[in-house]
Amino acid sequence: RIQNLRQFMSTTTLTPSTYLFRDDGIFPNNKLPLLVYPNICPTRGAEGAKWFESIFSKNHWGNSWHGGVYSYHHYHSNTHEMLGAFSGKALLQLGGDKGEKIEVKAGDAILIPAGVAHKCLEESNDFKVVGAYPGGLSPNMNYGKPEERPDADQKIAAVQVPEADPILGKDGGITTLWKKNPYRKE
Repeated sequence: RIQNLRQFMSTTTLTPSTYLFRDDGIFPNNKLPLLVYPNICPTRGAEGAKWFESIFSKNHWGNSWHGGVYSYHHYHSNTHEMLGAFSGKALLQLGGDKGEKIEVKAGDAILIPAGVAHKCLEESNDFKVVGAYPGGLSPNMNYGKPEERPDADQKIAAVQVPEADPILGKDGGITTLWKKNPYRKE
């Protein structure tokens, strides 16, 4: 099924939408843009979940899980997170209370850089995602508490830009939009 990805993607958007969230004093967010891949998955339901897991795994994003998005702001300071919606729809708040509200529906995927706050505001009863992390990392949890910083900031700055986009591999997405870690002077 993945071999048909390029054929499917020729009828959909290959360049994800980008959203940039700056540090708001509560959530560090990230200098890298959050990426939204609308209608990237050619199927829905259990087959959609399998499709996302397979393409993520092929591109070395693992430690996958199925579920929803927490209803409270949280972020991961040690890894980026990929979410692939395979059923239902939801309204997500990204970047903290001053960030953006984005509707995500089955077939969409969203790549959340380390440090970017996210929570679910509303969801259909059947909303489900596959989550995955570069190199199969295990995410930590942060909630925007003052005592999390500056440790969380240092961890975010140390997170590597993965070698492959979780969907597009080495042919787009983060390989062009996240060329290098913006926290490092090179």
